[in-house]
Amino acid sequence: MSVIDYRCTTGPAEKPFIEVHDSFSLSYVRKGSFGYRTRGQSFELVAGSVLVGKAGDEFVCTHDNHSCGDECLAFHLAPEAVDALGLRASAWLSRGLPPLAELVVIGELAQTAAQGRSDIGLDELGWLFPARFVEVASGQKQPVAHADSRHRRRAVEVALWLDAHSHEPVDLEGTARQAGLSPFHFLRLFARVIGVTPHQYLVRSRLRRAARLLSDDAPSITNVALDVGFADLSNFVRTFRRAAGVSPRDFRKAAKGQRKIFQERLERLHLT
Repeated sequence: MSVIDYRCTTGPAEKPFIEVHDSFSLSYVRKGSFGYRTRGQSFELVAGSVLVGKAGDEFVCTHDNHSCGDECLAFHLAPEAVDALGLRASAWLSRGLPPLAELVVIGELAQTAAQGRSDIGLDELGWLFPARFVEVASGQKQPVAHADSRHRRRAVEVALWLDAHSHEPVDLEGTARQAGLSPFHFLRLFARVIGVTPHQYLVRSRLRRAARLLSDDAPSITNVALDVGFADLSNFVRTFRRAAGVSPRDFRKAAKGQRKIFQERLERLHLT
């Protein structure tokens, strides 16, 4: 599974050419528009549309009726990923889909994650978006993840492992290996048992540690961010503010006795 951010500036004056899908893919059009021809059919894709690509199929993108370019968030899946989603590769057909309510909400959430503005991991949404597509395409809901005592224990053990390693680089694939499951099945099992996705749990574990460090005589805020596992300061500050309602710097001041900071927030929420 890989997720790629495509940006095309091709205009009507440029001649279209034949391309080949090198993998199974779903491309969410988040901005602009373009034409798509494949298997003797033509589609006009606009913001919210989805381009479905099947490995080996030839296609042509056209821009004669489109002058604004386009931006797409594309999810590329290996054949075994398609199998894990429960859809036969033979049933995966290259085509264009119009904006569908069931897909645009997850597509926009994925774009938010790609920009670092969500605590749901982009690797998780890389599975959730295709899974929702399969439901829409097949008309069948994905079966609920089985959670007997053995699976529940496995999810808890992985949660403990995530908490112990939250300061390290962690991704969905590596975490799924700890559980001995495919990423897709592990994601669904963990969310069912723990109540949040693995990435959400990981982020909140990092935030707990950050709050603890900020409440003590901790090092600089930059060092706090890096020590708990955030790759850069800006992402840490944004995520912490979204969770706490105040910046890490103001949280540290409040922990040192400046209660006015949280009092002002409570007043804004009309709780005092």
